[in-house]
Formats: sequence, structure tokens, C-alpha cells
Amino acid sequence: MAGEVLVDALPYIDLGYDDPGVREAAMAMVEEECRRYRPTKNYLEHLPALNSNVFETELMTAEFERIQNRLPMEPLSMKRYELPPPPAGKMSEVSAWAESVDNSMAQLEHQSVRAVNLELMMEYGCEMWKSYLEILTSMQAKAQVRLEEIKKEIHDINWKRKSKQTQGGEKLRSLEAQWVMLVSKNYEIEQACAKLEERIHQRKSDIQAQRENDDD
Repeated sequence: MAGEVLVDALPYIDLGYDDPGVREAAMAMVEEECRRYRPTKNYLEHLPALNSNVFETELMTAEFERIQNRLPMEPLSMKRYELPPPPAGKMSEVSAWAESVDNSMAQLEHQSVRAVNLELMMEYGCEMWKSYLEILTSMQAKAQVRLEEIKKEIHDINWKRKSKQTQGGEKLRSLEAQWVMLVSKNYEIEQACAKLEERIHQRKSDIQAQRENDDD
């Protein structure tokens, strides 16, 4: 299959990884390959151009422009909390006083809502906080369970790899022993054949010499 890489390393049975100089040699090979295969083009060129302003609101854009121009931040406006009377020129106008009264009523309602929220927080805040902590604890427990599951999956995978490599290592050692035995036997057979050929050659020479002596 095109692009398929055959990994023949068996780290659970191979030896020599901790020998002096092995790690340095491996790192040197990696660095050499990185130097030879530097990227020559932008691997993100098939993607559209990044638009960093797509999530900006008008308020964010204005704030970024202020920061870029190094302008001071506008102070927090407290106008909404003020209760100003009508202007001096409208002190006799009913509509101006009505507007001031409406503003004061809105401020009073706002403060009333804040007081209600504080009362609710004092009464139910602790229970809500406890409930929130219980939710966080439950989420942590679920995450911990999932973490243990992932660790177990990793352990099972490593155990299977080790088991397969150990079985493969035993088979390799058995095959290697058979190969050594067969090579040794072949060497012994070759030695025996060489001795037989030498004896045959010597026997032929003796027979030839005997015939020559008989002819004389």
C-alpha cells in the first residue's frame, strides 16, 4: 500500500536502547532528517484567509481603536445614579419636574431591586453555592472516572503490545536457534563432504599409483 510505513521495532524485547551513545545517535538522525525535509511551502495555503475581526462588536472595535491611539479610557459615568433637579430655566415647568420625578422613581426602583437581590442572596445564596459545588464535584468525579478509563485503555493496549511482542520474541529466538543449528549442521556436513572428497581423491591417487607399480 502506497505511503505505508513498516515499523519493525520491538521495544519490549529489543536490547541496546540504553547503551551509551544510542540516544545521541538517534537524535542526530532525527535532526539530520529534519534538516533534509524542511517544509518548502505554506501548508495552510489551502485554507481561507483568517478574518480576525469577524467576532468583533462595535464596542470592541471602538475600544481597540482607543488602545491603538493610546487615548485615555473614559471615566465611569455616574449620571444614571444622580437625581438632578430641573435646569434653572425650567424650574417653573411641570414637564421638567415630571421628568425629574420619573428619574428619581427609576433610581428608587433600581435600589429596591438591589435590596431584594441582596435579601435573596442572603437567604438562598449559600444553598445555591452548595448546589454549584455539588455540580462541580459531580463533574470532577465523572472526569476522574473517564480518566481512569482512558488510563486502563492505554494500559490494556500496552499490555497487548507487550504480550504480542513477547510471543513474537520467543518465536524469533526459536527461529534464530533453529537457524544457528541448521547453519552448524550445514557447516559440519560441508566439512564431512570435504573430508570425504579428500579421502576419495587420496584413494584415487593410491589406486593410480598401485596400477602404475603393477604395470612396471
